[in-house]
Amino acid sequence: MRHSSIREGIVAGFLGATAIAVWFLIVDVVSGHPLYTPDLLGRGLISVLGKPPVMPDTMITHVFAYTLFHYAAFALVGVVVASIVHQSARTPAVLAGFLIMFVVFELGAYGLAGLLTQSELGGLAWYQVFIANLLASVVMGWFMWTRHPALKHDISVALTGEDA
Repeated sequence: MRHSSIREGIVAGFLGATAIAVWFLIVDVVSGHPLYTPDLLGRGLISVLGKPPVMPDTMITHVFAYTLFHYAAFALVGVVVASIVHQSARTPAVLAGFLIMFVVFELGAYGLAGLLTQSELGGLAWYQVFIANLLASVVMGWFMWTRHPALKHDISVALTGEDA
């Protein structure tokens, strides 16, 4: 079966982004502040990128800006993951490098979340970010796993060093 890294990556990215969006929607609704997280992150994003003069400074604007950024970023991450999975069919060892890169990235994300608790973004607890990343990783991994039945074998080969 022929697979497109771009198509699969965008689907995987959208699934991961949606898992995070749903998680934080649940967290925000339970805490009594619907859309608090995307509003907060959208304000932070706009403050970093700069607000165009014609853009209103409203919650809807913040949520829209962040959601657009969030899905675009996850689509890009998904394309990278899909490309790595496709490459692993030819060179399984690439999965070992990807695993190391994934762990380093996740540790960095949790460290950044911890640092941000001291800023205006302090409304996000590190464990909420951890759960969100875990959900996105599981959903994206499940999608790639179901699309690539040989992935289990490739991971085994990569981690045991049989392809060297």
